[in-house]
Amino acid sequence: MITEAVSVTITQEVEIKKTSKPLSRQIISSGISINALLNKEDKPVEEEKIAVKTENLPQNHFTDTDLQSEWNLLLKQLQTKDIVVYNAIKTFKLEKSGENQITVLYPSDSAKTEFDKVSREFFNHFKTKVHNFSIEIDYKRDFENLKVEVMTKRKIFEKFTEKNPLLKDLDDLMRFDLT
Repeated sequence: MITEAVSVTITQEVEIKKTSKPLSRQIISSGISINALLNKEDKPVEEEKIAVKTENLPQNHFTDTDLQSEWNLLLKQLQTKDIVVYNAIKTFKLEKSGENQITVLYPSDSAKTEFDKVSREFFNHFKTKVHNFSIEIDYKRDFENLKVEVMTKRKIFEKFTEKNPLLKDLDDLMRFDLT
């Protein structure tokens, strides 16, 4: 028996399609670029000025005691309600610097941004409480309030020796470990 092998080749043209977009996941930019921040030109920030007529609004006198009592009340409320904001603004000092002016002394810019979250509500409440709607708020950076002194055992002992000098003799005798 003779078998013939017939080979048939079929050629088929296959069209290869190319994508217009990459198949891998694209990297999404966060919108913050270090180069953009370094090369950024400082543009003057335009502040919105809202004209409020204060002629017909009450301008009653208020004292520094009124201001401090309302400030302490706000701090007590924030201590239970929002501990993050409380910890940021507890070192702020509010002072009455003029008849219708309050100076806010703040330690850092990050603390001031936390204060901005509650400042509008606080000052609106204070203005209605004292019936004075022409109060102006002035913000100043307080560099003295920035550093927080860490009290070590040695520093505490030195404060006590100022009050009672006999403790120094006791320390010489007993050689306390105050490290």
